[in-house]
Amino acid sequence: MTPCAHLAYLPGPVPAATSDGCAECLSAGTRWVHLRRCLTCGQVGCCDSSPRRHATAHHEATGHPLVESAEPGEDWAWCYPDELLIQPYPGGIAR
Repeated sequence: MTPCAHLAYLPGPVPAATSDGCAECLSAGTRWVHLRRCLTCGQVGCCDSSPRRHATAHHEATGHPLVESAEPGEDWAWCYPDELLIQPYPGGIAR
C-alpha cells in the first residue's frame, strides 16, 4: 500500500475532538450514523451514510484532507483528495 502523502503535512499532534458528536447535527437536533474527526483541526462531523454528511462538507469547505473514524474500536483514516483508506491508522483516538 502506498502511504498517503498528506499524512506528512499534518500540523503536529492532532487537536482534541471539538465535541462528543457531530456539532452541526447536535445544533440542529438531528441524528447521525457514524462520526469522523478531522486530523487537521479536530472537528467532529457525521459520515457520508448520515443524512447531512458534515465530515465531507467540512473537508469541502476547508480543504482539510484527512479524517479518522471516531467510532470505538476502529483504527482507520480516510484521505479525501487521494480517496485512500489508511488502515490501520496508528495515530487514531478511537480504540
